Amino acid sequence: MKNRRLEIRWGIYFILMQLSWMLLEKLLGYHDAKIDQHATISMLVMIPSFLLYFLALRQKRLTDFGGKMTFKQGFTAGLVITATVTVLTPISQLITSLVITPHYFANVIAYTVETGQMTQAAAEAEFNLSNYLMISTAFAPVAGIVTSLLMAALNMRK
Repeated sequence: MKNRRLEIRWGIYFILMQLSWMLLEKLLGYHDAKIDQHATISMLVMIPSFLLYFLALRQKRLTDFGGKMTFKQGFTAGLVITATVTVLTPISQLITSLVITPHYFANVIAYTVETGQMTQAAAEAEFNLSNYLMISTAFAPVAGIVTSLLMAALNMRK
């Protein structure tokens, strides 16, 4: 476990980044007044996500592997970060939904119904805490594996 502290720490940094991103979206109005732009703006979180994984694997390469790292070593480190993020994602989603932006679900339901994108029942079925907990927890390992593959390739050094 000692040799995985770095990855666990970066997984925690990742969750803190996600929470900060959600707070920023909320403060800039993308969870209420500008909710029509929310989906587009939310995609930009990929930039700091990739950056955090890159920096984590770079630090792993420099501190634990003496500047050299195989793809397998990088990918394995990325998987530990991903596992940490996946375990912490439900807590992050609860903090986001209950503390940072408790009115988000009501706002997005109202928006999708008003714009004719969904019926009230369909919107309520899609935009709720239990569904977001399930989706975010299922998405975390998928996104993490893809990101780990990419960042491990970028951090390989012979």
